[in-house]
Amino acid sequence: MVSATQISEQNSATHVVARDFCRIFEQEMDRLYLLSYLLTADHSKAERCFAGALKDSVHSPGVFREWARSWARRMVVQNAIQLMDPQAADSNASNRATGQSKELPETAAVLALPEFERFVFVMSVLERYSDQDCALLLQATRGEVIEARSRALQHIAGAAEAHRTCSGERVPHEVAALAMKVESVPLLATLP
Repeated sequence: MVSATQISEQNSATHVVARDFCRIFEQEMDRLYLLSYLLTADHSKAERCFAGALKDSVHSPGVFREWARSWARRMVVQNAIQLMDPQAADSNASNRATGQSKELPETAAVLALPEFERFVFVMSVLERYSDQDCALLLQATRGEVIEARSRALQHIAGAAEAHRTCSGERVPHEVAALAMKVESVPLLATLP
């Protein structure tokens, strides 16, 4: 017969416990905070989002060890969605004026996106969530997610080009390739 202690030992060998999540949040603090900040576009909200994600992760039952890091990122995303409610935000309003921030140009371009487009961009492009996952988490349709990503990519490509023009810097190869691909993105939105 299996004792409760044996079951507990087996679970702790395959499942994450609270101290494991604390260690993950400590080890990946910079990455998780940056994710919080890119989603919320506000340092105080990012701090609340980060803290809420840690709390939710610590209280998450039955998370496999192999999934712990992705679970921590998902908790950040879910906390940011609850905090910001991006679907209710005005999709035409830009969050911040570009160029007035002390952020890196890449970060400033993301922060300048309208809220819903910013969430879609961070989730689908940076975190590589599927369109379906984005749609479910954001309570949107798959088509709305595809269109928002298209607008975000166009904005990011335009911001990169503007930065290049103003600074005289050469646009990195990856950004130039992205800008060229942006033209085909609206076509993808019409596919089933």
